[in-house]
Amino acid sequence: MSVTFRCRPPERCLSMARMHAHTRGKSHSTRPTSKSVPTWVNTSHSDLISNIIKMYKEDSLTASQIGIILRDEYGIPLVKPILGKTITDVLRENGVKQDMPEDLDRLVKKALGLQRHLRTHNSDRRNVRSLELIESKIHRLSRYYKKRDNIDKNWKYAAVIAQAQ
Repeated sequence: MSVTFRCRPPERCLSMARMHAHTRGKSHSTRPTSKSVPTWVNTSHSDLISNIIKMYKEDSLTASQIGIILRDEYGIPLVKPILGKTITDVLRENGVKQDMPEDLDRLVKKALGLQRHLRTHNSDRRNVRSLELIESKIHRLSRYYKKRDNIDKNWKYAAVIAQAQ
């Protein structure tokens, strides 16, 4: 039985592709290969948890921004091997309730910014199409989060493109 690939050479098929493009993303930082606690990390659990909560409450940072600051300034590559839970879990245990997951919230904010742009530049066809793609991602993610009970079952995003046409 032979395996057929949709792309040539077959090695190119092994990397993850973008949702609405034919390119494959390569510009990102690589995660640490080891899932064990690094030897250079000497931060205690309580200090790490208090830093996470302080960054969220005082600096109003998101979980991904907190992870980047911990990586760049504190030398902590991953929080999960050290604490046994993610930054989002730490925030949830300490009484921080997020209305919606961070990636869905970012997409909704991006769509609102594009809607604001299209109100003044209504002949911008390229951004009309990009708004359609963003709204498609929002609907797909909302279905996923509704199945996992991360957002309310009756949460609905009103698509502007569907209303305009």
